[in-house]
Amino acid sequence: MEKLEFERIRQLVADQAQCALGRELASRITPSRAAGQVAQWLDQAKQFEAFAARHGLPPFGGITDLRAVVKRAVPPAKLEPEEFAKLSDTLRGAGNVRRYFGPLEAGAALVRKLADRIGDFATIIERIDAVIDAHGRVRDDASARLARIRRDIDDVRLATRNVFDRLLRQPGVVRWLQYPNATFHADRMVLPLRAEQRGRIPGIVHRSSDSGQTLFVEPAEAVELNNRLMNLLQDESDEINRILWELTHLVHLNQAELLRTLETLAVVDLLAAKQRFAARWSLAYAALNTAGRVKLIQARNPILLAIFSAHESTSAATESASVRSVVPIDVRLGDDFDILMITGPNTGGKTAALKTVGLISLMHQSGLPIPASPGSEMPVFDGIWIDVGDEQSLQQSLSTFSAHLGRILDILRRARKGTLVLLDELGAGTDPDEGAAIGRAIIDHLLHCGCLAMITTHLGALKAVGYDHPRVDNASVQFDIESLRPTYELRIGEPGHSSAITIATKLGMPRRLADAARKHLAGRHRALHRAIAGTLQSRRDAERARRDADAARSEAAKAALTAVDIARKLAEQKSRYAAWVERVMRLQPGDAVFVRRFDKPGRVVRIKLERQQAVVAMDSMEAEVPLAELSFSD
Repeated sequence: MEKLEFERIRQLVADQAQCALGRELASRITPSRAAGQVAQWLDQAKQFEAFAARHGLPPFGGITDLRAVVKRAVPPAKLEPEEFAKLSDTLRGAGNVRRYFGPLEAGAALVRKLADRIGDFATIIERIDAVIDAHGRVRDDASARLARIRRDIDDVRLATRNVFDRLLRQPGVVRWLQYPNATFHADRMVLPLRAEQRGRIPGIVHRSSDSGQTLFVEPAEAVELNNRLMNLLQDESDEINRILWELTHLVHLNQAELLRTLETLAVVDLLAAKQRFAARWSLAYAALNTAGRVKLIQARNPILLAIFSAHESTSAATESASVRSVVPIDVRLGDDFDILMITGPNTGGKTAALKTVGLISLMHQSGLPIPASPGSEMPVFDGIWIDVGDEQSLQQSLSTFSAHLGRILDILRRARKGTLVLLDELGAGTDPDEGAAIGRAIIDHLLHCGCLAMITTHLGALKAVGYDHPRVDNASVQFDIESLRPTYELRIGEPGHSSAITIATKLGMPRRLADAARKHLAGRHRALHRAIAGTLQSRRDAERARRDADAARSEAAKAALTAVDIARKLAEQKSRYAAWVERVMRLQPGDAVFVRRFDKPGRVVRIKLERQQAVVAMDSMEAEVPLAELSFSD
């Protein structure tokens, strides 16, 4: 998962989530080895996709990840007013999601099971809203005692303010002050008396300023009022704590259901994020292939899609199209061959193909849509093992070859039927003949294991394996000799050519040196190329025929699905019409209706079935309208 940068996929999905619940769950997406689990994820996602196509995506306004808050609601602890305000908003949002799933059809059993896990918390919302306002403050009318205490607080504060206002209106008092305003010390109102005027104002000196030039004095006539205020503020705090504790206890009693609802909302948000993720890059869900076969049609690397999409938004209009596009590839494994050898110039196109298949496999087994056309099929692998890159293991002070071989040997110990093995640049880093011999031994071992594998190499000698063994085939990533860049098009059945001499010529090697290099090519090498050239056209014709057959089957499947969808929609329309006719036949004066022509609700005054009309009262008017214009709220 690390080598294939699966964390990037998690982030791309998380970016499409609407709230922290879905983002957190997306960050933990993990592939499953269990075919049953993957099948359930895919079925659930497809059911949600079909429902969302008709009803839009669910609303997530006001929903916050409050799982940690709910878990803290254990007496004698208490939650804060702001937390209750957020909880009320979240539960109200949960209710909106619950109502969104109201019209779920019978065929969406997995989504219905999910929707049924969203609780109805109308009572808790009502209790919170009766105590906490929208700004997260305890309401004055949260209890009769709190309302009385706060009225008394207002009265005492007014009386205290009157005392200070009277003192501040006396010129003699103002002359003794450092500045002509009252201030506060620990919620008690005081006057800023100059230090040299000590004793001028009878009262309690609470403290002096840092410079010692100001004394903060509580006038004697305000002491009793301030004492009364302190007592009332303590009473207010005690009453608020009692109210918050009761609410906290209510949350605690419903903790399990609240947490289950929040976890369910996370799954719903993740399903919606998958939907946006699929729409953003035109992704589709692959069919689950239980026979262990891989069939990818027009597959693209999702990370490259994201990179090029971001690049496209900032790049200059003159930039070449090749930089801004991802070339799709068709890949199959486990059908007419189990191991695909990808050969050709060492330009990065082979590794890109390898990573694309590996990353798509991880996405599929995580229940995610994949960047491939409909008709693509993927199995559930018991393990996906990859060796890619030529970095050295500095910790073990190993050479490139030794590091590669160490990882490959570890993979060979894990490889078995039902696993996918991806090896990049097999046989590299050592003598070409010995590297090819080791590569052939590794391929033989993988064949014996029965796993599926994709292997890249630039060693020409390994191309022959595709002709020697019926379960191994060759492929190549096409290379543009003129631009000296890969086209990234993958061609199965065609081994690649290193084209080193041709490339060297393009880069300026003198013709005489290029001719000499061609003469030095081994006879076996030239014979292999002649053999490949002799079979190339027939393989191209076979691959073209296979693609045409796949396209025909795909079109037939699409047509069948379209027909089924049309039949389903027609049946739904007939059912709705039958229900509407039944309602019309039972209409009585006084029944509530909705008149679409006027976009208004109304009540039936009288029915004229023979004329297919009804007289309906709307606001202060009556109108004669066709029965076809009437609809019903339930």
